[in-house]
Amino acid sequence: MADTKDMWRCQTVNCGYVYDPDRGDRRHKIPPGTKFEDLPDDWRCPVCGAGKKMFRRVSES
Repeated sequence: MADTKDMWRCQTVNCGYVYDPDRGDRRHKIPPGTKFEDLPDDWRCPVCGAGKKMFRRVSES
């Protein structure tokens, strides 16, 4: 599993999806090993459809 500093959580209400670069995103054909920063600008949360701006880095605490 990736370091928490490399994972990003969707900040929309009732979603909570966490993008893990070790897993990628099969639904959008994003291969494992793809960093959040390297996702296409039009990538969306596979659960709620929120854009990248709605994601915040997961804190280590």
